[in-house]
Amino acid sequence: MNFYWTILAAAIATSMIGQTLLKSGAGAADFVTQLLDWHTIIGLCLYGGAALFYIVALRRIPMSVALPCTAISYVAAALIGHYVFAEPLGGTHIAAIALISVGVVLLALA
Repeated sequence: MNFYWTILAAAIATSMIGQTLLKSGAGAADFVTQLLDWHTIIGLCLYGGAALFYIVALRRIPMSVALPCTAISYVAAALIGHYVFAEPLGGTHIAAIALISVGVVLLALA
């Protein structure tokens, strides 16, 4: 795996950690409290960091490949939602996750 693919993977992972923190901050009593919650603040910072990683990855990976590869975050979001936040994960979800995963692998190998 070359440097730019590693950076793209870091962008996706950083984004997912940020998304998880944003979700964990969503339990606040009101919107202002949620915005000031440390989970939200760090989550937003990680989103910004993920964007910077993505910009670097785009220097050598075509956008037509890089952006669809970020769809793996949908898979991660479903799994994190299920295992961390006890969100339901039914047969349709699992089928969709499988289709997304196959598509990402095919694009990455192209």
